[in-house]
Amino acid sequence: MARPRSYARDDVIHAAEQQFRTTGYHRTTVDDIASATGLGRGSLYAAFGDKHDLFLHALDGYFSRLEQSAAHALSGSDEGAFERLHQFMLGAVQGVPLGPDTKSAEDRAATACFSAKAALELGTTDPEVARRVNAGFATVVAAVAGCVRGAQHNGDLDPDADADELAWLLLTIVRGIDVIGAAGRSPHVLTSIAERAFACLAARTATPAPCAETDR
Repeated sequence: MARPRSYARDDVIHAAEQQFRTTGYHRTTVDDIASATGLGRGSLYAAFGDKHDLFLHALDGYFSRLEQSAAHALSGSDEGAFERLHQFMLGAVQGVPLGPDTKSAEDRAATACFSAKAALELGTTDPEVARRVNAGFATVVAAVAGCVRGAQHNGDLDPDADADELAWLLLTIVRGIDVIGAAGRSPHVLTSIAERAFACLAARTATPAPCAETDR
């Protein structure tokens, strides 16, 4: 009879993800992962393969959660689409968009977009990581684009604008806010950036006030 597992697979993968977030792929050892997950090296290899395999499992788990969060945050009626886009932008100020709020630059750095970290470290050298990251970004963009189309149908955005291009623009701004927030920019500056960017989307929006000076 097979011996029952004494661990929750998803919990192990999530713990490994947190380790990869903290130390990056190259600086993370199998011993680090064993310590983070509470599993021995042999159990890790038997259940998940090598470090690279476990990293891919972690990416898949992250994108699965992100897809569910994006669908929850951005789907709904056309009447509420514009405000959902607004909240999507402002979510970047609190931390990871579509994820848990964070309160400090240190917290933000620890929880910043796992896909962005993976793309920066491995995107040009690891085809499988690049494929997963691009697919994950495309999934989020599809959710944002659907919300953009809802706002267009409701008359809140220019109906002739390319929804997919706007969605990529929004995602780029959101991830940029995530990065500079992790580098220590104040919530006031981040909010100003998010509000100014969002104001530029509106079909009939007054010229926004100048962005506040960045912290020295």
